[in-house]
Amino acid sequence: MENVMSISGMYRVAEVELVYKTKVKASERPKVSGSKEVYQLLAACWDESKIEFVEQFKILLLNRGNKVLGVYEISTGGMAGTIADPKVIFSAALKACASSIILSHNHPSGNLKPSDADIQLTRKIINGGNLLDIAVLDHVIISAEGYYSFADEGLI
Repeated sequence: MENVMSISGMYRVAEVELVYKTKVKASERPKVSGSKEVYQLLAACWDESKIEFVEQFKILLLNRGNKVLGVYEISTGGMAGTIADPKVIFSAALKACASSIILSHNHPSGNLKPSDADIQLTRKIINGGNLLDIAVLDHVIISAEGYYSFADEGLI
């Protein structure tokens, strides 16, 4: 069934619905306070069959107390990269009423060093977050064997 509204019978437009649903009680949400905890949480929910195969970009959505509201997969790409559209990132953050986010993606090669594109994208998302009052706390690059934290390395 098509979800369409009629305005005075003249125009037909799609109705937009923003929904965030959780089955996790607030008291049961994990709290993250450092990159090691972020990595452990991400590693536990990353598809092991993809971490060394294709690049994926995910975000952790956090409330003001740094409790995890959820993990959202932004994109899955190929061996050499994936698209992380800031509009998709912030639509997920706004939908979940997140106060802050942590960016993450994997490097299938196992090389944890951020590329220039990784650094530029992180800066772009930080700037967008500043406009929306959504803090970008870290960007964690993960592999099957470890992680790299932009915050730990002074890049955020």
